[in-house]
Amino acid sequence: MVKDEITVLITEEEIEKRIREMGAEISKAYEGRELHLISILKGGVFFTCELAKRITVPVSVDFMSVSSYGSSKVSSGVVKIIKDLDETIEGKDVLVVEDIIDTGTTLSYLMEMLAQRRPASLALCTLMDKPERRLHEVKVDYTGFEVPDKFIVGYGLDYAQHYRNLPYIGVIEN
Repeated sequence: MVKDEITVLITEEEIEKRIREMGAEISKAYEGRELHLISILKGGVFFTCELAKRITVPVSVDFMSVSSYGSSKVSSGVVKIIKDLDETIEGKDVLVVEDIIDTGTTLSYLMEMLAQRRPASLALCTLMDKPERRLHEVKVDYTGFEVPDKFIVGYGLDYAQHYRNLPYIGVIEN
């Protein structure tokens, strides 16, 4: 049994409020168009589902699994595509949805790769951004929360596959 001390950083209510605001902002930006969401598994699926419910333009969803962490608390710096998209994104307005952007290693690689697949537009949305850890430049179009350089869990984020189901965002203190 895993026993880590976790302190609440962002409450469930704060998350829900911010996702509603982001949904409205994205809906306005894509008004009159269809939006194709690419959810980055595993953690991004929690955020993607809640965000999609709050977007008022037609939405389709696909999934990718990309990793540079494994079961470590520190990025390995090596990006692996574990699951690629099921459908083409050529000619589509695409919004990549991620749980957290940390060093930017994974997302800079992923955004470059997706841009080569010729979408009509390509944007990035993250629930959390940790800019002080950035090693690679990444343009983030929609950000839920800027978070400190601590090990964050909950609301999709895990530590060795634990804590994804927490309804809030917390910090592992030990």
